[in-house]
Parts: sequence; C-alpha cells; structure tokens
Amino acid sequence: MSSELLQNVRVLDPISKSDRTADVLIAQGNIKAIQEQISEFPADTKVRDCQGLILGPGLADIYSHSGEPGFEDRETLESLMQAAAAGGFTRVAILPDTSPAIDNLAGLALLQQNIRNFSPSLPRLYFWGALTAGVKGQQMAELGELAGSAIVGFTDGLPLSNPALVRRLLEYIQPLGKSVALWPCDRTLAGNGIAREGAVSIRLGLPGIPASAETSALAALLELVTTVGTPVHIMRVSCARSVELIRDAKARGLPVTASVTWMHLLLNVEALAGNSGEVIAGKNTVPALFPYDPNLRLSPPLGNQSDQLALIQAVKDGVIDAIAIDHTPHTYEDKTVAFADAPPGAIGLELALPLLWQRLVETGEFSALELWRVLSTQPAICLGQTPATAAPGVPAELILFDPQMTWTVGGQSLKSRSANTPWFGQKLTGKVLQTWTY
Repeated sequence: MSSELLQNVRVLDPISKSDRTADVLIAQGNIKAIQEQISEFPADTKVRDCQGLILGPGLADIYSHSGEPGFEDRETLESLMQAAAAGGFTRVAILPDTSPAIDNLAGLALLQQNIRNFSPSLPRLYFWGALTAGVKGQQMAELGELAGSAIVGFTDGLPLSNPALVRRLLEYIQPLGKSVALWPCDRTLAGNGIAREGAVSIRLGLPGIPASAETSALAALLELVTTVGTPVHIMRVSCARSVELIRDAKARGLPVTASVTWMHLLLNVEALAGNSGEVIAGKNTVPALFPYDPNLRLSPPLGNQSDQLALIQAVKDGVIDAIAIDHTPHTYEDKTVAFADAPPGAIGLELALPLLWQRLVETGEFSALELWRVLSTQPAICLGQTPATAAPGVPAELILFDPQMTWTVGGQSLKSRSANTPWFGQKLTGKVLQTWTY
C-alpha cells in the first residue's frame, strides 16, 4: 500500500473545528501527519499538488434506497456503492423496503454476504432493520432477533398509521439499545395529493398535501416520545411548522434528532413550475429546471419558500441535526410519465455535495465546516457511530473535493444505474476526485 502526500490542500475537520491549508501524508491506510509543510516522507510516496482542493472526512448518509434485492434494474448494491464513492460518501445506511424486506436475519445475512465480495476500497454499507413485517405497518417484525445483528437500527422508511403500534414499538425497542427512525406523515390527510398545498399547487393544478399531514403526525409522535422516553430520529422534515415543533421538543429535553433531505434545502414548490430558485449573491444557485418534471415528484413534496428558508436555518442552528440523501433510484420507464403518475423520489448520492456547496457555501450562507458537519459528522452520530475525522493517527476515511471542477450529469458520468434527477444533462460545478475508505 503506497504512501500519498497531498500538498497545499485545504483540510476540513468538523470534530476539531479546524479549517486550514496543510500537507497531509497518508500511508498504510492511515493519516500519518498533517503539518504546514512535510519534507520527510518515504521514497515511493506519490506527491500531489492539491492547491485549491478540499480534503475532509468522508460523508455519511443516514438513509437511502437500494434496488437490490428485488429491483436490480434500478440499482444494485455495487452500483449504489460506486455512486456513493463518486459523491464522496464513505458510509451509507440502506432502508429495509427492499423486496423481500430486511425484516429477518436470513435476508440481512444474504445482503451482508453479498457486500463482502466487493472491493474494500468501496464505501461501507449499513442496513436498517424493518420495524414491521414486510414494512407493511401491520405487525412488529422480529425485532429481538434483528437487534442482535449488525443493523444500525430500526425503521420502515414509510409512515406508520397506527399510533398504538408506534407506542408498542417504542416500548419494545427501548431496552434493545438500537436507534429508531420514523417518518411522521398522516396518509389520510395527505390523501391523493402530490404537491405542497398552497397558491403554487393551485396555480399548477396539482392536488395539494397540507403541511398538517406532517405536523399532526409529528406532534403525535413527540407526545409518544414524551410518554415512553425512547430516543427517536425524525426523518424527512419538510416544513417550517415541523421545525418549530422539533425546536420546542429539544428545548424540553426530548431525546430526538432530525434530518432533512438535501433537495428540500435546494428547492421549493416553485421548482414544479420550472423556477429553479432565488438568485443569491448575483448568481443562480440552482441550474434551470423543467416544469412538471417527474423527477421533482418527491415524498414528502417540496415545501413552500418559507419552508425551504426555515429548513436551511434549522440546519444551520442545529435544530435539524443532519442532511440525508434519501437516494431513490427509478428506471427511465418509471419516471417517463405524467408528473402525477410518477413514483416519488430522485437519485442524489453523486449530486448532493456539489449542489449544496454551490447553494450554501459559495453564497456565504454556510461555512465549509458547517456544511461538512451536517453531511459527515452529524449523520454518523445519528447512526450511533463514531464519526470520521481528518486527524493524524487514525484510518484514512477521507475525500478530496474540487469545488471549481465542472462536469455534466449524464449516463457516462453517473455511476448509479438510474438517472432520475432534474439535473440530468446539466453542467454542475464541484466534483469529488478521490475517496479513501481504509
């Protein structure tokens, strides 16, 4: 295993709150030194001038979807890992809504066996165990059995409509010592809606989903957490009122963490009309979009502009702990339909870092460390893991990012098997050049 010396690289480390330019020596899979200037290194060391590049801990994703097993035409575990590496993610946690669902030890063991055959240089995959049998929300899965395995925690990744079942799940999981992630959404209130309810959905002629479909379910969930006391991660926060509820819950000392998906920070419901977003610092922060693009059909739907701004501020303030990718691959045929008929979801592992960097860091709204913290450190903590760090004496779990490199999103540049993204065919700025996962 050869040594590498990265010279004049900007090193970010949210753990130590350090942002500095230095030389970094990586050898035998470990970070050997980070110094202002390194003059002594092994003779076979590869030396690279990294001026203008950024070196930081690998990114972590709390939840994303795999096509395998059941829908390998959308994504395999290997293609997902390659997409993750291309986007700078060294850890990805997979939701259990595969086919069959990850609701028993046999299914989990098969997936773990499959990934053992992959290159060790690829990112680490982790798996969530299902809360309910078949992720159907009817009866508890074999939680006790799964708790003794290597799962990161329990979730269905889907709304649970029975509060009594949710309470029993929280009571049962509490002594098991595993994380639990829940998506608050009242499907009865959501009805057949496909866009956030409001003036824009009316103007576009799209059935609306009221914000109360999320907030009423969230309020009920927080009451259960108050009663039972089991720590809960709140998934897919998408509206301003939810931010208020979570802020209040944390102020009261409830054991909750929360995440927002990356596209809800970049866009709002106006994107459905082809309006890519506001102009900040004299530049368009999001490339042009097409109206009624089926790749913008998301669940939960994109919020109003006030929701978007509240979510951005909540991430910056720490009310929302982390940004999730919720990578959801679909085939071309799946998404090449009318907006209302398209399955919700979009890919994101390869796109999130460059687009968030342009929208939040280049505009000065976030510091580089603030963005890295909510994409790397905080997601790992939400998963109950020790975060990666850019410090001497630890394994090299790092990524090298060029914030100025341009590339075009397309079939040749994407590692994912699917291309369901509103940015397909567009030129983006920012590219991950290398990933270390020793």
